[in-house]
Amino acid sequence: MAHLLKGRSVVITGGFGILGRALAVYLLEQGARVAALDLSAVPVDIQASEDFLPLGGVDLTDPVSAGDAMAQVSSAFGQIDSLVNVAGGFAWEPFETGALETWDRMYQMNVRTTVTATHAALPHLLTSADGRVVSISAVAAGKAGLGVSAYAAAKAGVSRFTESLAEELKARSVTVNAVMPSIIDTPANRADMPDEDFSSWVAPSSLAAVIGFLLSDQAAVITGACLPVTGKV
Repeated sequence: MAHLLKGRSVVITGGFGILGRALAVYLLEQGARVAALDLSAVPVDIQASEDFLPLGGVDLTDPVSAGDAMAQVSSAFGQIDSLVNVAGGFAWEPFETGALETWDRMYQMNVRTTVTATHAALPHLLTSADGRVVSISAVAAGKAGLGVSAYAAAKAGVSRFTESLAEELKARSVTVNAVMPSIIDTPANRADMPDEDFSSWVAPSSLAAVIGFLLSDQAAVITGACLPVTGKV
């Protein structure tokens, strides 16, 4: 089968986490060149190669840090065709007993990183014939449950940003979409919910494949979509 993304250069934020790593593996298999950006230092088990550029210490809430990282990627690969905003965070706490600071933290981790990275990447994406932005929202952005008000509000911000930017760019060369997973099957989620049916959750590799499709030529007619990826939850 032909590689879906041969010759494309893709930036992944939150690239050293579980989903970021799974996505990088999938995109490399599909022929893409991949840059993984993260606030943390590059882990010892992640190695750079001709087609893979890991960049640690990137503060995606800071426009200067984000802009410098995008410039490094563009210099290394010659272009940036796609951005996947994986960086984010989760918090569970009842509103009554929770901290108002949680709302600021969820905004910074989910909305601010997405907006700042997209703003920094956009000048590069607009020079591509097939620019793509895919962000990670959540099913909770549409219907929130107990204890996730701050998280759900932040992810709703990601969804509304996706829809608005898609409208802004729909006559140009960049599509803008989001995926809305339910529960991703990660070690942290298994530890937090040990009695759940893990087989009903969304495997990182499966979510990576959905994102890969949205980056591909086959999805060129899709923009402004917030796609639920719920597994069997």
